[in-house]
Amino acid sequence: MSYSVGEVAGFAGVTVRTLHHYDEIGLLVPSGRSHAGHRRYGDTDLDRLQQILFYRELGFPLDEVAALLDDPEADPRAHLRRQHELLTARIEKLQKMAAAVEHAMEARTMGINLTPEEKFEVFGDKDPEAHAEEAEQRWGGTEAYAESQRRAARYTKDDWKRMQAEVASWGERYDALMEAGEPAAGGRAMDMAEEHRLHITRWFYACSYETHRGLGEMYVADERFKEFYDSMRPGLAEHLKEAIAANATRHGG
Repeated sequence: MSYSVGEVAGFAGVTVRTLHHYDEIGLLVPSGRSHAGHRRYGDTDLDRLQQILFYRELGFPLDEVAALLDDPEADPRAHLRRQHELLTARIEKLQKMAAAVEHAMEARTMGINLTPEEKFEVFGDKDPEAHAEEAEQRWGGTEAYAESQRRAARYTKDDWKRMQAEVASWGERYDALMEAGEPAAGGRAMDMAEEHRLHITRWFYACSYETHRGLGEMYVADERFKEFYDSMRPGLAEHLKEAIAANATRHGG
């Protein structure tokens, strides 16, 4: 069985020009010719081409590939063992590189895919990366943090605007709830707390009731969070903390 240069190029995923070059330098000389003088490759030629492409993929220059394959002391099994060792080492290196890239992606903050102009349009004078280092120090080792970064990296400007619109709508309704004198442990307040938890789950990470309790405590303890919620209505941070706790208890969390 023999194959044309075009067929072999298709099998191996190389160009006809590459095979011509290998022939010209003596690296892969086809074992036959057609009556018209065209190159014909046999199974032994294909085996050698496979070896060549293995070494080329590993970065060996052509002259070294030729020296390795034409070594009279080497046998096919020795080549396969060597290639297996080299490929294993390369896989380990690539895995480490992939892990480093993934860590870098997860360490980035919200709005990673926005231009500076888009960030300003969406967030105004509030820098979404202002507390990135602290956030990574506080939650960087958690799966929730990693998941939030993975999701945030995919969001577009329109996604962030839609998210902010949801927050604004929620804040207006919570303000109205407090204006009406609804207690934090009342049904309406707990429903608003549940909506708050589901917002986090939908946009960032799966927020359990236990986690939500912890966030509620932080909204009061951390001045920046307290300022954010109290800017919607004075006292909202404390009211929300109590509503979150009551809602968690209602759901057995």
